[in-house]
Amino acid sequence: MMRASVAGASGYAGGELLRLLAGHPDFVIAAMAAGGRAGERLSAVHPNLTGLADRTLVATDADTLADADIVFLALPHGESAALIAQLPAELPVVDLGADFRLRDAAAWQHYYGGAHAGAWTYGLPELPGQRAVIQQARRVANPGCYATSVALALAPVLAAGLAEPGDVVVVAASGTSGAGRKPSDALLATQVMGSMSAYKVGGVHQHIPEMEQSLSDASGLDVRLSFTPLLAPMPRGIVATCTALAAPGVDADAVRAALVAAYADEPFVHVLAPGEWPQTSSVSGSNAVHLQCAVDPHAGRVVVVSAIDNLGKGAAGQALQNANLILGLPESAGLSANGVAP
Repeated sequence: MMRASVAGASGYAGGELLRLLAGHPDFVIAAMAAGGRAGERLSAVHPNLTGLADRTLVATDADTLADADIVFLALPHGESAALIAQLPAELPVVDLGADFRLRDAAAWQHYYGGAHAGAWTYGLPELPGQRAVIQQARRVANPGCYATSVALALAPVLAAGLAEPGDVVVVAASGTSGAGRKPSDALLATQVMGSMSAYKVGGVHQHIPEMEQSLSDASGLDVRLSFTPLLAPMPRGIVATCTALAAPGVDADAVRAALVAAYADEPFVHVLAPGEWPQTSSVSGSNAVHLQCAVDPHAGRVVVVSAIDNLGKGAAGQALQNANLILGLPESAGLSANGVAP
C-alpha cells in the first residue's frame, strides 16, 4: 500500500480527498494536516468520514507530510510554494491550489498578487497529449474547478476550427463549497437559499488566465474569454454554459462529432445523448464530466454545456486521478463516473 499525506485536510476539498483516499484500493492515509484546526479529531471537522473519526489532525509540518509516497496540498492560493520549498525534490506532489498553474508571471501578479512560484505540469489528463506528460511528472498542478469545466467543453471545438478563439463567452454557476470553508456573510444560508447572484464580474475572476492558457495550448490558437461566475444555492456542482462565435457552415452535428471523437475513450467524460442536458445532480459525488452541445443559428454561436462536481473532477477527484497517473496506478482507481442521486 502507498502512503498519502494531505495538507489542508480540514477544508472541503481536503475532506473530499480524504473520503476518496479512504476508499482507494492502493492508498493508506498518512498525515492529515490542518493549520488552524490541528489537534482536533477528524470527526469534529468531517463527521461524514466515519472510518477516520478517531484520527487527529496535525500541524502542517513538512517533515511530517514527507513521510509518504505522495503529498496532496489543498491549501489556500499562495500558500503552497513556501511549503514545497521544504519538501524533498523527489517526492511526488499534487497541488490543488493555484500556485503552479500559470506560466505567465504577469498574469499571476495581476490575478493573485505576490511572487510567481513558477509552473508545474498541468493536471488535466483529457487535454491532448497531457496524460503522457502527467505520467512522467513528479509535481502536478491540479486545475481549477471552473477551468476544468470550461476547458473540457471547448478544447475539442476550438482545436477542430469550429469556433472563433477570440470570441468566447462563458457563464457558469457553482455551488457554495467552491468558495471554501472560511465563514462569510455572503455564504450564510439566509443569503444563499432561494437566490442566485453574480460575482467577480468584468474579467476579474482568477480562473480566466488559466482557462485561456489551457484552451490556447489545446487548440494552438490565441483564445480570449469573457467569464461571468454565478453563486448557486446548492452545496456542490458546476454547470457552465460555454459559447463561441461559430465558424462558417458549422452545425450541431459537427460540434457533437468533435466532442465524441475527443472523448470516446475517456472514462470520466461523457457526451450525453441528443436532447439530454447536463445537470449537477447527475455528477454529484463523482469524477464525471457531462457535456451537451448545440449551435444557435440566430446568433451564429456554438454552445457547449458542461456539468461537474466542483469537489470531484473540479478538485479532489481530479487530484486523485493525477496521483494514479504519477504513481503508475490504474487511472480510475478509487474513482467513479457514477453520480449520487437524488
